[in-house]
Amino acid sequence: MSAKTARAGSKAQLAPAASKKASANALWGGRFEGAPDALMEAINASIAFDKRLYAHDIAGSKAHAQMLVEQGIITAQDGRAIAKGLETILQEIESGAFEFKPALEDIHMNIEARLTALIGDAAGRLHTARSRNDQVATDLKLWVRDALDRLDTGLQAMQTALIGQAEAHADTIMPGFTHLQTAQPVTFGHHMLAYVEMFGRDRARARDCRARLNENPLGAGALAGTSFPIDRDMTAAALGFDRPAANSLDAVSDRDFALEFLGLAAIAAIHLSRLAEEIVLWSSAAFGFVTLSDAFSTGSSMMPQKRNPDAAELVRAKAGRILGALNGLLVVLKGLPMAYSKDLQEDKEPVFDACDTLELMLAAMTGMLGDLHVEKDAMRIAAEAGYSTATDLADWLVRELGMPFREAHQTTGQIVKLAERQGCRLDELGLEAMREVEEGINSGVFDVLSTENSLASRTSFGGAAPNNVRLAIIAAKEKYL
Repeated sequence: MSAKTARAGSKAQLAPAASKKASANALWGGRFEGAPDALMEAINASIAFDKRLYAHDIAGSKAHAQMLVEQGIITAQDGRAIAKGLETILQEIESGAFEFKPALEDIHMNIEARLTALIGDAAGRLHTARSRNDQVATDLKLWVRDALDRLDTGLQAMQTALIGQAEAHADTIMPGFTHLQTAQPVTFGHHMLAYVEMFGRDRARARDCRARLNENPLGAGALAGTSFPIDRDMTAAALGFDRPAANSLDAVSDRDFALEFLGLAAIAAIHLSRLAEEIVLWSSAAFGFVTLSDAFSTGSSMMPQKRNPDAAELVRAKAGRILGALNGLLVVLKGLPMAYSKDLQEDKEPVFDACDTLELMLAAMTGMLGDLHVEKDAMRIAAEAGYSTATDLADWLVRELGMPFREAHQTTGQIVKLAERQGCRLDELGLEAMREVEEGINSGVFDVLSTENSLASRTSFGGAAPNNVRLAIIAAKEKYL
């Protein structure tokens, strides 16, 4: 097949109804005599994904039209016609009656074309003193702002589920791990509260991002502002922005807010992935710490005994999509000069996909936590089996015998080795056996060797003592819920 034939075939697949004699684009084609190639239409069109901006585009257009009326730039009659037409279009889109046309490229042109069909020449006056460049920046900021509000709600629901588990298990002993090796005893409640803090930082990042993005690009025009006497403070107030963006070049080319959104989404996704990984481990036969409900488990097509933590595994996997979205947009932006370039059309799909993915991850994890069954006995046995109170023994040697900690550490290590040889826990090792290693040890040592006493002693601020956990739950509710 020749290159010419292949190209003709591609055109037929992409736009079989396109005519070579079609007129230039009616909304921007005054400079052009011919119609764009079908391939150009295919790569240029964004309506397949940016139609999600319809409500924000219409809100921005309403605010802009009202400002034009107030400033005497268009007539009140045209302003009323524009507002009524935009409301009709909103209803059409939300009812599913609106026809999105790829030939019109994007959400802005689709809405404007329909507005023209509804109200005639008045529609052409709406675009006075604005460009698609400031329009799309405004739309996307409004969309991300709403997404951040939804994200905060989802993160708070996650914290509520975590705090619920913490309340139920403030005293439930489990091994704390470092390097995935048994380290010191903690409680399951304390462990859950660690994630409450992590997701709290995610919420703070979302608030910071929202505050920074809340400057209005509308009125910046294509890149240099406009000669019309517009009131940018008015449109900013109408759209809930704190102020107009200060520099017209920056207003149309800034996508920091999209990067920040993807960045905080990536961090939140990592937190979810870490929790998902722990659920995968804990629900395995090797750990047996938790049991997932049927609602969040799947079976095997071959092995009837299996209960697979697929929901948790998919939460863990989907974090990669969000990390990819962040990296992808960073690469798109890295070489762009001022001000607007069509490359910026590639900002929306990663933002939309990351938001959808994160919202699904949050909902799934919140559901999993809500009906997670904790196997208390298995957790306690694991905590007692790994010499998790060895640090308590070393601390006792420091307090009671005045040993330097490094010497106490070495002495404790020798006692642990002795317990390993005898196949027993530290609190089961006889006093005489311990005195073979350090003759100053007395029976008071047994006060610190049980997991209960070890936990009860961790009373420093932020520590794992059950009483601390209960106080931390109260504080977390006041701070986050």
